[in-house]
Amino acid sequence: MAKQTPKSRFGALKRYTKPVDFFSSLKLELSALIVVATAIAFAMCWILLKYGWSGWIAMPLTLVVALSITYVFSRGITAPLRQMRDVAEAMADGDYSVRVDIDQVRHDEVGQLARSFNEMAGELEHANQMRMDMIANVSHELRTPVSALQAMVENMADGVTEPTPANLESILTQTKRLSDLIAFLLDLSRMEAGAASLNVERFNFADFLDETIEPLEIADGGHAHDILVQVPDDIAMEGDQDRLRQLFTNIIANALKHSADGTTVLVEAHEDTTMGTIVTNVVNFGSQIAPADRSAIFRRFVKGKTGPGTESGGTGLGLSIARWAAQLHGGTVKVVDDVRGADFEITLPKYHIAEG
Repeated sequence: MAKQTPKSRFGALKRYTKPVDFFSSLKLELSALIVVATAIAFAMCWILLKYGWSGWIAMPLTLVVALSITYVFSRGITAPLRQMRDVAEAMADGDYSVRVDIDQVRHDEVGQLARSFNEMAGELEHANQMRMDMIANVSHELRTPVSALQAMVENMADGVTEPTPANLESILTQTKRLSDLIAFLLDLSRMEAGAASLNVERFNFADFLDETIEPLEIADGGHAHDILVQVPDDIAMEGDQDRLRQLFTNIIANALKHSADGTTVLVEAHEDTTMGTIVTNVVNFGSQIAPADRSAIFRRFVKGKTGPGTESGGTGLGLSIARWAAQLHGGTVKVVDDVRGADFEITLPKYHIAEG
């Protein structure tokens, strides 16, 4: 006999409705059930004895009735727990699409647990789908530069093409793509392991941004983007420049990627002396991010829509790594409302607080 799939096994479950849903607490429901069952048993026993039934018959019959009432009512109370058991078994077999069929008006602890369980199942399904997408994306991203490198090197080895500066530059470009992808994967492994040490030092924030933006302007090539920097020259902060460079490189590169050629990307910063933070806004003029998507874009493996700017796509790790780098410094990255366009707001503490 063929093994039944998790989904078909789960599909055989029936939906149970609680006979009584007057309480928002499981303790109150169980207490009420005990009181009702006891009262019915007492009344039934009293009636049977009053009509001359033998106590040896009335008592067992009363217990059977009380247990039957308790069983019927308790099935409705605990049905989601049985469903969660079956859902967990299905998820262990690799089916992340199953859910607990819970009445949305149920507000006791079991109902809350079932809804939380469904949210967890949704997150696991999303993570599994993103993992599969990431494998496909990385395979594609690796195959493209490797194939190009192989073709160019084979042509040079066969004497078809000469090792001219232009051809060597193409090889260097493809090698850089491979290096960037490997760096992304290494950063992802650090994120998963939670292992990251910070080399904290004091530096000028404006100079740091200039050094970060310069290679981005060079890589932007012929897309004619104008990166407008409005940062006071006297802001100093403490942090790990390498990690912070990852943060700002990924955010600014994302803005360039989704900007039309010839448009402006604004990088402006100010010091919030009240909160002791430095707030930086990176604005991509002309495009907007829907409020519903503003949290999802920072999740791992989530790729943005293809834009009119520089090369789109990628592995979907850039913004996730940016948020990770900000959190390492006790900061945040979020998308805020701005009529000018997509506005990424980066808030970082001015002074690093060592973990004690």
